[in-house]
Amino acid sequence: YGEISEMASELLLRQARPDDVAAIVDLVNRAYRPAAGASGWTHEAALVAGARTSAAQVAALLQQPDSALLLGCSDNSVIACVLVEREVDGVCLIGMLAVEPQLQGSGLGKRMLQHAEAYAQQQFGAARLRMVVVSARSELLAFYLRRGYRRSGELQEYPLEAGVGQPLRTGLTIEMLEKTAASAMTPLCH
Repeated sequence: YGEISEMASELLLRQARPDDVAAIVDLVNRAYRPAAGASGWTHEAALVAGARTSAAQVAALLQQPDSALLLGCSDNSVIACVLVEREVDGVCLIGMLAVEPQLQGSGLGKRMLQHAEAYAQQQFGAARLRMVVVSARSELLAFYLRRGYRRSGELQEYPLEAGVGQPLRTGLTIEMLEKTAASAMTPLCH
């Protein structure tokens, strides 16, 4: 565990660049839908099949003016990522939080989430934060609830048209979580 903590403490936070696309796709797909028997704190491989993202989807995110794909890097490797997208009326959507599976549980996910929240407030003026979670991922919902997010009551069918995988069970839903942005956030690290 000491090695994991040490790696996460030497984290370089930066925005993704076009040459990061392949590393981001690999990380996100391994974190969300690892192969059978792979380690990790939590994932959705038992709920959804197929890739969570593609190179085309990540490249498109990098082109959007009101979004930022934030990376956590160590030794020139992408070990974590999170997406921040400006919506309307002071709202930002946070998504695609992924941490290298063997580093999950080390506090790196919390750090990336805090970085995304600070970025949303400081760069996009966010007053409210929103995120979408697969409803059946109870441990992930609990993680976000412990960090101040609350259930909005907004449920939708799993978005088949989004190209983010195929549900392995019928009736799978996604749930919207919300949080009021704190008035004093941790300053951004560059």
